[in-house]
This record gives sequence, C-alpha cells and structure tokens, in this order.
Amino acid sequence: MLETIKTLFSASKLRASEAKASRTAHLIAIESNLYSLGRARWTPRDYAALAREGYAKNAIVYRAVRLVSEAIGATAFTLFEGEREHDSHPLLELLARPNPRQDGAGFLEGVTAHLLLAGNAYIEAVTLGDDLRELYALRPDRMKVVPGPEGWPEAYEYTIGARALRFEQTAAFPPILHLTFFNPLDDHYGLAPLEAAAVAVDTHNAAAKWNKALLDNAARPSGALVYAGPEGAVLNDGQFDRLKKELGEQYSGAANAGRPLLLEGGLDWKPMSLTPHDMDFMEAKHAAAREIALAFGVPPMLLGIPGDATYSNYQEANRAFYRLGVLPLAQRIGAALTQWLAPVYGEDMRLAVDTDRIEALNADRAALWDRVTRAPFLTINEKRAATGYGAVEGGDSFG
Repeated sequence: MLETIKTLFSASKLRASEAKASRTAHLIAIESNLYSLGRARWTPRDYAALAREGYAKNAIVYRAVRLVSEAIGATAFTLFEGEREHDSHPLLELLARPNPRQDGAGFLEGVTAHLLLAGNAYIEAVTLGDDLRELYALRPDRMKVVPGPEGWPEAYEYTIGARALRFEQTAAFPPILHLTFFNPLDDHYGLAPLEAAAVAVDTHNAAAKWNKALLDNAARPSGALVYAGPEGAVLNDGQFDRLKKELGEQYSGAANAGRPLLLEGGLDWKPMSLTPHDMDFMEAKHAAAREIALAFGVPPMLLGIPGDATYSNYQEANRAFYRLGVLPLAQRIGAALTQWLAPVYGEDMRLAVDTDRIEALNADRAALWDRVTRAPFLTINEKRAATGYGAVEGGDSFG
C-alpha cells in the first residue's frame, strides 16, 4: 500500500510539468486506487430497494417523478450556433429520434426519471465511423464508475448478470455521458431526491399499510379479550377455538366494519393501543407526503395533498413548478448534452429551452414581451435576444 502511494505521488510530479491537472484530483486518485486500482467502484446504496419502496409502492413518489420527467420530455429545445438560431440541424434530429425504440420525449423522460430515482443518469452514444447515430438511456444500477489515475472516471462498466461491457472514456469523444445531482459525500455518484426523502417515504408507506390493516380488521381494534370468570378458571380448548373462529368470521374485514362485539361468559374487552385519531394519523401521513413533494420540487397542490396553502391557486403552483423545478433541470440537461457532443457538432453549439412552447408560462411571457416592446432604447436584435430569439440581418436598428 505504501508503494502504491509513493508511485501515485511520483507520477503526479512527473505529469505536473507535462499537462494541466487538478491538484486535488490526485488525492481522489489515491483514495480510489488504494481500494479499486482501476476496477469498477460500486454504488454505496441499494438502488433497487429505493426504487421498489419509493417509485413502485408509493403513489406520491410515482406521481412526482412522472410530473417532472414528463414535463422535461415535453420540453422543446432551440439550437444556437453562436448567435445564430437553427431551425433544422442533425443534433435536433438526433434528439427528436434518439434511437429506433424511443422518440425524443420518451428518451428525456427516462433520463430524468433515472436522475430523480438514482441521482445518476447515463447516456450512451452509438457511432458509425465518425457519425453519431443513436443515443440510449442506460439503467444506473447496472453502471459502475472505473476511476483512473487522475481520480476521475477513465471508464464505465455496464453489467448484466455475469456479463460486463466496458466503455473507455479516453477518446476525444467519450461514449458515455454521466449526469449527476450534487452529492457532498461522494466524488463520483450523485445524491438522489428519493434518497433524501427516504424517511418520509417509509413514513408514508407505513401509514398506507396501517390504513390497509385497519380496513382488514375494522371491528377488531388492537386490544385483548379478558376472561373474568371464577378465580383460577380458564377457557377450555373448545371455548377458545370457538371464540377465535367467531372473531375471524364475524368481526374481521371491511364487510364487518362497525359490527358491535358481543361478549358472554365473563369476557371483557380491554383496549391496548392508541387509535389513529390519538396518533394524529392522517396529519402525519400528509406531512410525509409534503416532504416527499418538497424533495422532488413539486408543489404539494399539484399532487392533491391537502393542507398546503403556499400558492393562491393551481395556476400559480404550476408556474412555480416550471420556474423552480422543470426549467433549471431541463437547461442543465441541455448544457450537459451540448458540452458532451461538442467534438461532434462544434464548440459553439448551445441548446436552450424554448419557453414559448410552455403553456404554464404564458403570463410571464406576455409580461416580458410587453416590457420589451415598451423599451425604445433597445434595438430589434436586443429585443429578440431578451425574449430568447436569435439575431436577424438588419436587426441592429431601433424599431
């Protein structure tokens, strides 16, 4: 181990005079190589359990992820090359039909859902010669980072069962784009909103299970039947079995909800636990649902969660959802795609969200156009730039 450290530090001194590199990256490389030495670094959490208990079994998580991912999928991008706006371009065609199995909306939905559930999303580029032909969203639980000597990923390994496929990242155009949410405790993997909301998800799921159990045992609240017969007397086996059978057949299940319990022969009912009302059961469930919505950036009003009065109406909540959640994430995905694809399409390319096509922002857009129209000190091109449009020939005049 000591020799490994010496080797890494010696190599870093040699490379310092050859090329620019982050000084802290070498420390990350030491930490990574001491334990992995170029092997896949596994994610520290159980993605399958999070997805199963969260997305698959929790309606709030499911709907929140669907709302965000479908909004991102429906987002239209405008392509700029410098100041010039492209109406058609191979990059726009690729995003509209990334692969034979998906359209552009389905592709972006998958990428966004992976980010929300795992904190990581991986996109594979398929090339034929020098031509970029297809894009695929890969499952994050199957992808592992392979740290390199500089501390950053030199490759990715995609594993299915006993088979693994290695994607080297050393080429001029790396075949994998790794999108992450910020994680203060990990150098390679992102922190998922679902993981941050894990306690709230468990609370909400437990409340749902409590509700189900309450329906199944509606007239049999938690407690005990106490036999108050003669001192020292107990129920014989026949009496005990008959009592169990009657409770199961006549007092359990939703069909028997509310049926009064008939006691005989010295039997007395003794409640042994708090009722759902005593536990403030429904408020705890709604509080957990609001925490889940907060983690995913969705206003609780859009998820039908009662008790939220942050927004005066549904329209305001929907506008806040796009302004604070959808647009920043969509812009980040667009920026990551253009930076990744720059070696193929050019350094000056830039994908921008076309906010004109987002109906929820109609009021904001109308107010912006009104302000720009009333600004006589702006040229035509300056007005176009302020509203997200490219420059036009002869647009440097006032009009």
